[in-house]
Amino acid sequence: MTLALIVLIPLAGALVNGLFHATGLWKKLTGKAAGGNAVAAVACLSVLASALLSTRLFLDLVSGGEPVTYELFTWMLSGDLEVGFEFLFDSLSAVMALVVTWVGFLIHVYSIGYMHHDRCFARYFTYLNIFVFFMLVLVLGNNFPMMFVGWEGVGLASYLLIGFWHEEEFRVHAGRKAFVVNRIGDLGFILGIFLIFSAFGTLDYHGVFSMLGAGHAAGVSSGMVTAIALLLFVGAVGKSAQFPLYVWLPDAMAGPTAVSALIHAATMVTAGVYMICRCSPIFSMSPEASAVVLATAAFTAFFAATIAITQNDIKKVLAYSTVSQLGYMLMAAGAGAYAFAVFHLVTHAFFKALLFLGAGSVIHAMAGEQDIRKMGGLRGMIPVTAVTFLVGTLAISGFPLLSGFFSKDEILASLYDGGHVFFWAVGVLTAVLTAFYMTRLYMLTFEGKTRMSYLAKSRVHESPASMTVPLVVLAFLSVFGGLLGVPEFIGERLGFHYTGLIGGFLSSSVETVHGHAAHYSARHFGHWTLVGFSVAAAGLGILAGVAAYSRGPIERKPKRFAGALHGGSFNKWYVDEMYDAIFVSPFNYVSRLCSDFDRSTIDRALDGLADFVRDGSKKLSALQTGFLRYYAAAVAVAVLAMIALAFLYGSAVS
Repeated sequence: MTLALIVLIPLAGALVNGLFHATGLWKKLTGKAAGGNAVAAVACLSVLASALLSTRLFLDLVSGGEPVTYELFTWMLSGDLEVGFEFLFDSLSAVMALVVTWVGFLIHVYSIGYMHHDRCFARYFTYLNIFVFFMLVLVLGNNFPMMFVGWEGVGLASYLLIGFWHEEEFRVHAGRKAFVVNRIGDLGFILGIFLIFSAFGTLDYHGVFSMLGAGHAAGVSSGMVTAIALLLFVGAVGKSAQFPLYVWLPDAMAGPTAVSALIHAATMVTAGVYMICRCSPIFSMSPEASAVVLATAAFTAFFAATIAITQNDIKKVLAYSTVSQLGYMLMAAGAGAYAFAVFHLVTHAFFKALLFLGAGSVIHAMAGEQDIRKMGGLRGMIPVTAVTFLVGTLAISGFPLLSGFFSKDEILASLYDGGHVFFWAVGVLTAVLTAFYMTRLYMLTFEGKTRMSYLAKSRVHESPASMTVPLVVLAFLSVFGGLLGVPEFIGERLGFHYTGLIGGFLSSSVETVHGHAAHYSARHFGHWTLVGFSVAAAGLGILAGVAAYSRGPIERKPKRFAGALHGGSFNKWYVDEMYDAIFVSPFNYVSRLCSDFDRSTIDRALDGLADFVRDGSKKLSALQTGFLRYYAAAVAVAVLAMIALAFLYGSAVS
């Protein structure tokens, strides 16, 4: 029952805040409105309870316990199909549950300070709890339909949260865009589920994966397995914002910044990575599908990084950074390094949540300003935010011994050792760009001379403790979170007696790394040489960023070829414009034609029929006079007419 409570408690929090506070029912019952503290307490404590219960089950699992399953009730029963509303707590879902609940709890606490002036405070926390509930259904469900329920649920919740401030049209448009683009990927996902049932006759994880592992699916062709894997990957492309369906994620910045942290750090966008790692037995049997995953992810990681280097909106830089980092995770999955994909998912949750919440603290201090060209010199004004943001910047850049260094190095090493040298080179180049644009972001925001007005400068202030404490906690995790997966050769040098902890813990739930060994001597470069490349990539990007932006924004625009590249990057390579020209505008044109046909033909035909009935009824109603003598005369005339017809008919017959 503990496992079910992990999922249901956030739902209970959403119901309490939604039914009693957001709807005003509490005020009707008690005569007074509930305070914000009561709303925040319900929302935060419900997520904290789930986090504590997840930690308890996690500790049982680490100490040698078996994975836990719990069926709440039988959900579907039709012929051979039986699907239970069942939860699974194994090593993979344990890691995901811990990340979702603990990082989600910190974001809830942060939201108390960030949203305290909002008039829809209760509605906000209701949506936030609903989001956590569906995310837990997604990661703890024990079959594909359960995963799909959570998958669609987080899509709905993200739509509500992205468009939370719906008074402004662009926010509504952003939420609608996220919802529509994700439905494209979801179509592939559900078709993949249909193929799984067609091929294996079951939708339970254990049933499908045991048949694959034991070779009982001999009747399933390799083409069918590849088709299933590719359709599942289409779902991951939509949810984890990979090319070409990544366009929704940067626009999702229209929501509150705490929502951006929740969506882009630990939860929704990592759902695709989790799904592929959960389905690692399927992908490991299809080299073709894995190659597609690897190539798509590598292109997305590099492509998004090239856009991030020129953006001036503090949240847009982080959004494209998220797209790029998700590419890293899926590169690892495509190379068969599923444990390292999850490892980077965990460390990314720490430093990306830190960066987004730090950005929210900056926006809070700047009274809503998000353009980094109008900032500068904030380090002395908001020191806690500045220091923690610097920690997140160094972690995502791969600075040695911080969390991002270990997880990113493991991914690059697995790519090289697996023979994917080209993609390893793309990963190293992307690491340089990552360090560069993150250093640029930090320098333009916190260092140098201030570029704001005197009035704006006088209003800058550090955020309240409800916002800074989560920043400090996440900064601590960003520094030491990498110790969960220290490679053995580094651990020996540093004197660690536990290394590769996360990889060993996940080995029972995901496939092992294909071709990966404890050291990387199978190819030209040794493991320390590969580490050197990772460190050099981070150092080169950081030094270039400091050198270029230590004096503030670059005012002089590049010319000719460099100018064209800068313009393309700044305008996001015109992908949105191409989509608008190819898909949106033609669809709108056809819709207008159909609308005109509907009004000119269908509506006029229906209106004409209605007019005919109305006019006819008016004329017939003249016969209804209400006088008895008229009715008696009408009856007499009718009788005489019937007698005359009968006489004529009889004469004709005779």
